[in-house]
Amino acid sequence: MKTYDYLIVGAGLFGAVFAQEAKKAGKKCLVIDKRSHIAGNIYTEEVEGIQVHQYGAHIFHTSNQEVWEYVGKFAEFNRYTNSPVANYKGEIYNMPFNMNTFHKLWGVVTPQEAREKIESQKQQYAVEHPKNLEEQAISLVGPDVYHKLVKGYTEKQWGRRATELPAFIIKRLPVRFTYDNNYFDDKFQGIPVGGYTKMVENMLQGTEVRLNEDFLQKQQEYKALAQNIVYTGMIDQYFGYCFGALEYRSLKFETQVLGEENYQGNAVVNYTEYEVPYTRIIEHKHFEYGMQPKTVITREYPRTWEKGDEPYYPMNDQKNAALYEKYQELAKKEGNVIFGGRLGQYKYYDMDDTVEAALQCAKEHLV
Repeated sequence: MKTYDYLIVGAGLFGAVFAQEAKKAGKKCLVIDKRSHIAGNIYTEEVEGIQVHQYGAHIFHTSNQEVWEYVGKFAEFNRYTNSPVANYKGEIYNMPFNMNTFHKLWGVVTPQEAREKIESQKQQYAVEHPKNLEEQAISLVGPDVYHKLVKGYTEKQWGRRATELPAFIIKRLPVRFTYDNNYFDDKFQGIPVGGYTKMVENMLQGTEVRLNEDFLQKQQEYKALAQNIVYTGMIDQYFGYCFGALEYRSLKFETQVLGEENYQGNAVVNYTEYEVPYTRIIEHKHFEYGMQPKTVITREYPRTWEKGDEPYYPMNDQKNAALYEKYQELAKKEGNVIFGGRLGQYKYYDMDDTVEAALQCAKEHLV
């Protein structure tokens, strides 16, 4: 007899949602994670009374009411609205590209003036069949917006020049002819009061959790414990990289406690010039309207992923998509193993996508 109905590898958002649904269905689960904490990359930790997003900024946003109501069972969400600004050589611009941005760039005041300016630039520089990201982006928004707010940031993020990146990475660039600085179009948006770790802790309540446990180091031992496995780690690593490693972009974080109340006046400031090595600075207290006497900031540096690094962003190109398909075929033959989440499915998920995917997975398997 197996001890557990489900072994869930990974105590992040996907694993926590599945564990919660499995518990409701009367299943006995064990959740393990190789890290020393739960909540995966949405892990928050209190520093100087401030909830610090240890693996980069996470703003929950969704238009799916079922998902919003679901996470609301495990946390109270505040009214935080994501309104990042871009710093280009000391000039400050609003993101997304809106009327505030266009006024700063060209002095235009009305939406009609902004439209005409963008259209004239697009017509002047448009390429009928863009061969790379640079040509695609200029065809969408013209050279002024592209060179100041897209080019440097994108090249840092992907570690390649824009002329070397495929055009399909940018299908569209959000252009808004209003003075609204809200980055997202979604109906619901906010940050859990007290941090994401508490939310995930509530999801895992009543489920056995073991930390500092590496499934791949004890595979046979763990497989013997459970009837089924939900695996949220890297699919290529699960299969011993037998077809080669999938590519990712990784990140390095530099976090500082500063003896001042307010460092940059906003939770997220993007640095869009290529010469600045980090892509953004996060000031964590602004996610929860903090008034603490000190502040905590994090600089975020993109970097090339190597084995042993934390993988953050799957490389969105045809070569890796083809390689993932090979691993997917192996996964289908694993029988009682479910591959889920951004690493198990080699797909970039926002948090709401992760919750939705985990709920759908639970519906399909918890019968």
